[in-house]
Amino acid sequence: MTSKISKGKKNFLKSQNILGTCLALLVLLQACNSVQNKSNGSEQGQRPNILIISIDNLGYGDFRTYNEASPIVTPNIDKLASQGVRFTRFYSAPTCAVARAQLLTGRYPHRNKLTWQLPGMAGNYGIGLPQSEIIIPRMLETSSAGYATGVFGKWNVGFAPGSRPTDRGFDEFLGNASGNIDYFSHVYGGMDDLYHNTESINRKGEYTTDLYADTAIDFIREKTERSNPWFVYLPFNAPHRPASKNVTPGEAIMRQAPDYAFEPYDFGPDVRDPQKRYNAVVTAMDRAVGRVMESLDSLGIADNTFVFLYSDNGGFSEPVEAGDQTNAPLRGYGNTYWEGGIRVPAFARWPGKIKPNSVIDVPLWSGDLFVAAAELAGADLPRDRVIDGKNPLPVMTGETEHSPHSMLYWGDYRGHQALHRQGWKIIRESPDSSWQLYNLQEDISESNDLASKRPELVERLSRSFDEKQEEIEHDLMREADTLDTSKLPLRLR
Repeated sequence: MTSKISKGKKNFLKSQNILGTCLALLVLLQACNSVQNKSNGSEQGQRPNILIISIDNLGYGDFRTYNEASPIVTPNIDKLASQGVRFTRFYSAPTCAVARAQLLTGRYPHRNKLTWQLPGMAGNYGIGLPQSEIIIPRMLETSSAGYATGVFGKWNVGFAPGSRPTDRGFDEFLGNASGNIDYFSHVYGGMDDLYHNTESINRKGEYTTDLYADTAIDFIREKTERSNPWFVYLPFNAPHRPASKNVTPGEAIMRQAPDYAFEPYDFGPDVRDPQKRYNAVVTAMDRAVGRVMESLDSLGIADNTFVFLYSDNGGFSEPVEAGDQTNAPLRGYGNTYWEGGIRVPAFARWPGKIKPNSVIDVPLWSGDLFVAAAELAGADLPRDRVIDGKNPLPVMTGETEHSPHSMLYWGDYRGHQALHRQGWKIIRESPDSSWQLYNLQEDISESNDLASKRPELVERLSRSFDEKQEEIEHDLMREADTLDTSKLPLRLR
């Protein structure tokens, strides 16, 4: 009897030791998970918030951080540059709709099939970007973190049923469907063009830059108070030039800015000079950016928020419009593949991860932000299609000094074609013209065509261009056969 009791006691003690060991291992595992979560998010283990701000048609030389001669007052974006990184070789697309589709899909325009600027009502209220394309908020649905997603501003990639932001994965939208509305009346082509989700709304008299920033701030505050990680896409329509079809008959066609935007200057709201009015529009946008950034600070989430700000394409100052934007020192302008059309100002901030007041001078591309969002959120990239974006975070955080791209490709747009590789660029303004060759590391303004001196290099780069075109055509045929429609809303399958 005594031996049985003694044996049972020993078994009990042994089981207690095993249980204690298991509990200790469980505590250790939880601690490791906590450390891992802290490295990906905040001290509470939350995945980082993601804020992408797009500026509309800003010139490369409009910020003093890129061009000391710029007269434009932008203290908040200057501050953003000092708190994070400024990119000197960041690329986008040559025009608005194409740039937005490229960002949202992470794919070259000739893959996502939005290769042109959406024209007029038919274009802006049509399908636009094919509905089979997966955009950032839909991709973020694969994250276990439960991201809330909102877009506030210029949409410009199609507004037919199935193409609207809330049809494509965003939880909330407030903005304009078209490419260019009146800043105060919100009219495009004689029609009211301001929407909340899918419903037309009337907020006449409110300046769009402030309206979009205010709505983004409200969304950020609400989701933060609910402990939701969030993704906010804030595409301002500023400083896009006004057009005659978007103003009240009889009104002057000129840049619009609220009175406060003129205060930093020695001229007032009555000034007619287009350059000065343009400066005020950009200053108003800068103030809106500052208020959004201040909201991150006041909510205590700045350290756990990845912020990226860039222009969707270069300025359109030439050749038909008066010079109020500048792409200096770059050649060319929007709607072209000259550097002035596709190389854009860009900044990123992620405290504790991105070194303050730093500069990155390697090629990155707006489609990379699709991949960055997936990495930050712990989401899955689509596997049934080619994603051209590459992960830019190792470059941004200083883990590497090398671009993730061996080359960047720009397929046919209004006849223009271009390719970058290892600091060299080939470009032509029509498929029938000869390639020009530029050494961008030594000739940022593309003033010295070296094609006649380096014909073998032109041949090698042009062959790369042709191979990339053929690759995309082949991939599109394959995707047509293998596209996984299960990732689309039921009504679109």
